[in-house]
Amino acid sequence: MSIRLQILVPQGLDARVRKAAQRSRMSKGGWVRRAIERALAEGGPAADPVAALAALGAPTGDIEQMLAEIEAGRA
Repeated sequence: MSIRLQILVPQGLDARVRKAAQRSRMSKGGWVRRAIERALAEGGPAADPVAALAALGAPTGDIEQMLAEIEAGRA
C-alpha cells in the first residue's frame, strides 16, 4: 500500500528534479522516491547530529565550570 506524500518545493528545485528524472529516464515521483531511499540508507552521523558530536570523542567538562569559563571570557 502506498501513502501520498505532498510537499511544496520552490520552482527552481522542481525544475532540477524534473531534469534529473529525465536524465535517469524515470518519472519525477520515482526519482524522488529513489533519492529519499538513498538518503535514508546513507544515514550516518549526519542523520543524527547528537550522535555525530558524540562520535568526535571530544573532551567534556562540568557544565557549571564551562559556563563560568564562558562568562569569564566575556569580561
